[in-house]
Amino acid sequence: MPVQGQDHDPRMPYQLPFPQDAQEEIVIPEAVATDERIWVPQTENVSFRPLCLNRSQGYWMNLLRVRKSGVLSRHRHPQPVHGFVLKGRWHYLEHDWTAEEGGYVYEPPGETHTLVVPDDVEEMITYFQVNGVMLYVDPWGKTMGYEDVFTKIDMCRKHYEDVGLGADYVEQFIR
Repeated sequence: MPVQGQDHDPRMPYQLPFPQDAQEEIVIPEAVATDERIWVPQTENVSFRPLCLNRSQGYWMNLLRVRKSGVLSRHRHPQPVHGFVLKGRWHYLEHDWTAEEGGYVYEPPGETHTLVVPDDVEEMITYFQVNGVMLYVDPWGKTMGYEDVFTKIDMCRKHYEDVGLGADYVEQFIR
């Protein structure tokens, strides 16, 4: 029952005030989502589209797109990773399963794996939430490089500047 003198939205059974220090939602309209310039290239055939770059908690969520079959870099995550395949399929050299369209993948902390997109897949797109860092490793597990939310932000800034969107375009994805 509405309280007299207060606004009431019938879609919500209760209304709490929005916390003053809360960050805004991230809502990406279709016009932005379909702009090819949003995709940040990592290699000639591998790019990502940021969804949320959370620098305060050290994670990022993005779409990974691979447009040619092949082997991506061997890597390891010290924290869990979640993935959901939106298009195509892929697998890890180190496992006997295949991640297919509509499938979910949980990667436990500490596991080393090498992502492979099969020859008959023209395009693979997977939503990933990566917590913490991604360590690129050699065949013996020695760290050769890394990515984290801060390197992702830097990649986005440079790319968005280069394609005319402006370096600050990335700000809408940062929390």
